This record gives sequence, C-alpha cells and structure tokens, in this order.
Amino acid sequence: MKIEMRDICKAFGANIVLKNVSFSIKGGEVCALLGENGAGKSTLMNILGGVVSMDSGDIYLDDKKTQFDMPADSLDAGIAFVHQELNLINDLPIYENMFIGREIKKKGGVLDLEKMIFETQEVFERMDVELNPRTMVRDLDTSYKQIVEICRAIMMDASIIIMDEPTTSLTDSEIKRVFQMMETLKSHDVGIVFISHKLGEVMEFCDRYTVLRNGVLAAEGPVDDVTTDDLARFMVGHDVRTISLQCSRELGREVLRVEGLSDDNNFSNISFSVRAGEILGVTGLLGDGRSELFKAIFGNGDICSGKIYLAEKLTQVNNTTQAVEKGIGYLPRNRKENGIIKDMNIFENGSIVTWPKFSKWGIINKKTQEEEFEKQVKDLKIKMSLKTDLINSLSGGNQQKVVLAKWLIANPNLLILDNPTQGVDVGAKEEIYDIILRLAKENIAIVVLSSEAKEIIRICDRALVMYHGVLQGEVSGETMNKHDIMRLATGGTIALNQREGT
Repeated sequence: MKIEMRDICKAFGANIVLKNVSFSIKGGEVCALLGENGAGKSTLMNILGGVVSMDSGDIYLDDKKTQFDMPADSLDAGIAFVHQELNLINDLPIYENMFIGREIKKKGGVLDLEKMIFETQEVFERMDVELNPRTMVRDLDTSYKQIVEICRAIMMDASIIIMDEPTTSLTDSEIKRVFQMMETLKSHDVGIVFISHKLGEVMEFCDRYTVLRNGVLAAEGPVDDVTTDDLARFMVGHDVRTISLQCSRELGREVLRVEGLSDDNNFSNISFSVRAGEILGVTGLLGDGRSELFKAIFGNGDICSGKIYLAEKLTQVNNTTQAVEKGIGYLPRNRKENGIIKDMNIFENGSIVTWPKFSKWGIINKKTQEEEFEKQVKDLKIKMSLKTDLINSLSGGNQQKVVLAKWLIANPNLLILDNPTQGVDVGAKEEIYDIILRLAKENIAIVVLSSEAKEIIRICDRALVMYHGVLQGEVSGETMNKHDIMRLATGGTIALNQREGT
C-alpha cells in the first residue's frame, strides 16, 4: 500500500496549522514524522486517520484519490493509529481488548471466547510475540501494552500504522522489545509512521524523515543523508546546543539528607545529601528504584527504616500535604497520567497545589492566585491562548511547564523532577534545561531523575547511580560519562585508578 497526502491545508479559526503540506508512506518502510510540539504533526495524522477534516488538499491511496470522513473510513482502508495514550482497559484480559467493539459472538448473542482467544494467539504467533491472550492487561508492563495495541492493528488488517511517541514512557529494554516488533512489521510489508522526539531512535530505525515546522514542510529525505544535529536544526530552525550546561555555583546549606533509607521492596539503605543551589542527578536502569525512593521522600510511599533530615533537622514526611508544607515539590514522571488533570483548564492545573496557600476560611483569594500564575507564565515562557482553555490544548512542552509552574508557586526549597523532559521536543527540552539552571541559581536544591545519561551529564553537578534498589555509586567530574554511568547501572564499580584516570 502507498499513501500520498498532497498540499494539505488546515486552520482552526485564525490559527493556520498546516499550509500546503505533502507527505507519503508506503508498505515496508518506516518514515519519521518530526517537528516541535505544535508544528502540525498530530493534525496531519488526524486528517489521515479520519479524525479531523482538511480544508483543502488531496489524499491518494495506491494512486487513487480518496477521502476519509471518519476514523472508520481510514481503518477500513488499512490505516491504524496507535496513540501515545494507550486505549486499553486494564480490567479486561488481552483477548477482550483485542476485540473491543467487534466481539465475536455465537448464535444467540453469546460471546465466543474461545474463538477470540484463538485468533489473538494466531496474531501473536505471526508477530513472534510471546504473550498469553488470557493475561489481564493490568499485569503487563508498558511495552507489552504497546505491543498489544500494535497486534490489534494487525488483526484489523492494517497496512499502514501511525505510531505516536511509542517509546516515550519506556525503558531501554522495553524500547528494544517494541523495535523488534516493528522490524517484524516491516518484514510483513507494513508501513510505519514513526512520530518521535528521540532523534537517536530515528537515526537507528527509520528509513526516511519528514520535518514540519510551524505548519509547513521544512525538510524531508533519507535518514542516511543526515545527522541528529541536522534533524534538530530542521525542527527548530537554528542550531541546537549540545554542549554541557554545567556551571560553577556557590552552594548553600544542606537542604536534604537521608540516612539508611529502606522500604520493603524497592530500595535499601540509601544515604545521600543535596545542598541549596545544587543539581543532583539520579539515574539507573529498569527496576533501579529511584522513582519509588523519591516518592517515599515526598510522602507517597512507605519507609521501613532510615532517617530524613530537612535543613539539618530530623523530619517525618507522612503524606504529600506535609511534604508541600515542608518545602518539597515533586514533578512526577508520565505527565499525562500523573502530572495533569485533563478535565481542568490551564489555570486550574497551574495553581491546584497552592489552593490552601491562597485561601482563608475556605475562600481562595483568586486575584493573588492569578497574579502568581501570570508571573510563572511569563518566567517560564508558557505559550498559550487563554488560561481558561483546557490543559490538553497545549503542546507537551507547555503542559510540562504548567506542571512545573504549580510547584514553583509553592516556593519549594527542594524540587524533585522525575524525567522532566519526557515527551517534549528538542526546543522545549532546552528551555526546560534553562529553567532548571535558573532555579539552581535562585538557591533551590534540584534533584533530576532521568534514564538518559546524556541529560544527566549535561545539566547535573554530580549524579547518584542506582542498581536494583541500592546506591551503586556516584559520578562527578571526569567520571560523569556514559561509560562509567552504565558500568554502575549494571552492577559494576569504578576502581580508584579509573576515577583518577591512571
């Protein structure tokens, strides 16, 4: 199958989203669709998926002009959309998720469970997937949920699959699993539109690239002809910084110290400290326990033993309300599930943490609250139309800034950022780095949790590396490199002579 979109235009009111954009994809190839948040990628693919109507332009399916008025039209043509927000029901087994909306029934209307299980297993075998169709979806990790979505598309005879940020929330091992699945799809002559901000993955896996910038086609061609720096430049319109952003700062007092911190399952005997104005990185691999550790420090987890000191005073943090009162902020990973409330507007999402701060006798001083929020909008350079618009109207990078704003309004002394640049484009990532550096200069203690060694190396003063729930080592200066971080993250050690470079 070959799909061609020619001279597509789309505007929402006065906002021109797409202007004469052309795009093509054929079976057996992977084409990366790139661009900053708000560049028009999602709108273009929603037009192809029959979700949004185009204002002008043409779509050709195998050189025959066609039109998709609704999602069913696109699906009937063999085009499937695997969204970043997975559309699976956790409380159903895999095989029932595979047949939602098109269940197989026996005479009399009774569900034919055995046939649905059999056909699910057939697809898994064809795609070399080792899963039991009877497994409950809630028991799957994120990568296998992604694979179930892909298999559902294959079961519906999809010849072209649009994958929107398929690896954003995955670990390295999970990403490898999804890529293996995509290789299998290619071998079955399925075309893949790969929407991603991870340019390294684009270089590794994609055949072609198409870059949108401000609603127009900025560049396209074979991936073999470009570098990641080229792609980043096409996306933002200028060269993107790649140098280390570390800078010397005078550190203040100790803000947080933990001694021998342990829980039942996720981390054991953890001790470290962080000072005002310091950017401390924490990294590792799948199952390292770093998120669970800092959730517990924030009052969202059980601590069996150990001590927490805030400003050198022994402290107990029993819940998240106490954590906020004690000057701790926590930006969680997986923004869409844990960071935003989709049914609330931008202002509500950006101020919800501090409702008690601006209330007296249960009445919120809205004027003061709005003034604080407007200050953060200006300082963080949040791009939005009206603050009463739904949070989902913003790009991923601007959503992340709103989540950050709600914590900054609370004036934390310690700010924990779990994967702060997850799911944002290269331009927004650099803006978030600048914000982190500015906050450190303002004497806030920053802890950055990240799986990306490159990110840790660029912005952190030093980093702790965890391995299976224990603190395996610390890197700084010359040992702050990918090799030593990976050595520690896989259970190794750094010898003294390696540290000294001898």
